[in-house]
Amino acid sequence: MRKLSIAAIGFATLSMMAPASAADMPAKAVPPPMPVATVYNWTGFYIGANGGWGQSHGCVDFVTPAGALAAGCADRSGGLVGGQIGYRWQMNQFVLGLEAQGDWADIKNTRVSLFDPFVSTTGKIDGIGLFTAQLGWAWNASLFYVKGGAAVTRNRFDVFDNLTGVGLASAGHTRWGGALGVGWEYGFTPNWSFGIEYDHLWMGRDNFGFAGVVTPGGFALTGGGVSQDVDMITLRLNYRFGGYGAPVAARY
Repeated sequence: MRKLSIAAIGFATLSMMAPASAADMPAKAVPPPMPVATVYNWTGFYIGANGGWGQSHGCVDFVTPAGALAAGCADRSGGLVGGQIGYRWQMNQFVLGLEAQGDWADIKNTRVSLFDPFVSTTGKIDGIGLFTAQLGWAWNASLFYVKGGAAVTRNRFDVFDNLTGVGLASAGHTRWGGALGVGWEYGFTPNWSFGIEYDHLWMGRDNFGFAGVVTPGGFALTGGGVSQDVDMITLRLNYRFGGYGAPVAARY
């Protein structure tokens, strides 16, 4: 009986010591939360500069009292430099945008006329404007997009005598047409992005009139027309106002 009492007292003592010992043990550290990756946000106003190369394919014909005379087709190319301004909205991975772009151009070509070897024609584009809507697909800081809308070009057409260099006729005109393009842009900082873009412009046909123009070969010109398409490849640098902004609810 005495041994049983001693054992019971010892068991009770150990039971009382156990909670105290557990309380003295250090608490296990809770791991910090996983960091949330910042997703690039393309929403906002932006402004930028661009530069590159353009090529125009145009065909010319003249109108005479005897009928139409084909003066031939030619490609002309040259440099482009200008700027753009626009706004983009990002919804998940889709990006919608509106943009206006203007470029100074030096796209020109001079060639001898097919119907009169004593006459040459010079066609030149010195200005291009684009007013387009964009539909893009964003993969974090990388954006692929297509665009389409209206295009306008400022053109000049000159006819001159090959022997004397004297101008026989000239016409300056502004033409409207359509544009379709594709581009890729990468945001290398929260506000700055760099990209490349290709655009094709359908400018249709433009007619002009002459009064009292006679070529050295004896052809009386009363008017003419030019049909033209333009291709553009430009490098672009944009600055977007604001930082990353609110997180975009997208999974990449």
